[in-house]
Amino acid sequence: MAGKELDPAHYDPVVVGHVDTAEVPSAAWGWSGESRKTFRIAGWVVAVILLLMMIGNHSGRVEDLFLIGFAAGIVAILLRDSYLSRHPR
Repeated sequence: MAGKELDPAHYDPVVVGHVDTAEVPSAAWGWSGESRKTFRIAGWVVAVILLLMMIGNHSGRVEDLFLIGFAAGIVAILLRDSYLSRHPR
């Protein structure tokens, strides 16, 4: 006869911060989220890299427009995120 700990009907998952450890195993040891600071830094780095890609051997300006547009989009998202984190809804 199997013990109760092996019976799925008697399994009671541990919930840490409204996160089921069966779905997110890292929640059991205290980390279950995203690092906003890391994503912000990565966003700024990507935006700068996109702008640095304008320096090159291409002759048309269409590529520059796309690079500027994507970099501006990333910067807009980063600024919006920064504003919303300081002024919660």
